[in-house]
Amino acid sequence: MGGTEHLTVQREGATLVLTLNRPEARNALSLPMLVGLYDGWLEADADDSVRSVVFTGAGGSFCSGMDLKALAGNGMAGEEYRDRLKADPDLHWKAMLRHHRPRKPVIAAVEGYCVAGGTEMLQGTDIRVAGESATFGLFEVKRGLFPIGGSTVRLQRQIPRTHALEMLLTGRPYSAREAFAIGLVGHVVPDGTALDEALEIAERINACGPLAVEAVKASVYETADMTEQDGLAAELTRGWPVFDTADAKEGARAFAEKRPPVYKRA
Repeated sequence: MGGTEHLTVQREGATLVLTLNRPEARNALSLPMLVGLYDGWLEADADDSVRSVVFTGAGGSFCSGMDLKALAGNGMAGEEYRDRLKADPDLHWKAMLRHHRPRKPVIAAVEGYCVAGGTEMLQGTDIRVAGESATFGLFEVKRGLFPIGGSTVRLQRQIPRTHALEMLLTGRPYSAREAFAIGLVGHVVPDGTALDEALEIAERINACGPLAVEAVKASVYETADMTEQDGLAAELTRGWPVFDTADAKEGARAFAEKRPPVYKRA
């Protein structure tokens, strides 16, 4: 497993846990963090034993946004990180899930601050759990900036446009309960338990057929902007092959035999 000084990678069974690990800066994004994060997404995609990813932050915060000095490499050791960014100028957007969509389900576990770039990365995740005291928001306009991590496109597709515009245009903070009410997160749990809840959700996903799970996720995103007719046609193209897999046959046998299925991605 990979990781850097600002991004830890751990395994919890079939779940890969990626943790932003710069708590002294409320996990503000740095170049080592972005490199480690992108490598983590690639590791999850490449390893068939990984069936889900939990994305979280250390020290009671998720992410407080971009640290511009760290991204530029000022005062930061590790020339290899700057070399990675030079070799792939799109790396930071892939790390932040703007230009990369992992094929495995991604569950966000949010505690504390999830603002600016944190809220932008959140929009690239699939299922979201927040601690009661979590704070969300896109503060860029208050600083005369633009939320260029994808929020002017994605947010209105994920929550009602009136709420998306209010969040984007006021730059105000949102509580976890407000985020839940507008549909930005799916669960609000007691502080300190978001990771536990996310891992429980991941375990429920991991118990399902991995080929089916990946096909369902792909179909949801592929058909999001299609007409209903085109989407239904695309769904058949994506879904029918799943019925011919050994996993599908194992699922049917396990149901008939009243036992847990044993899936092998075949």
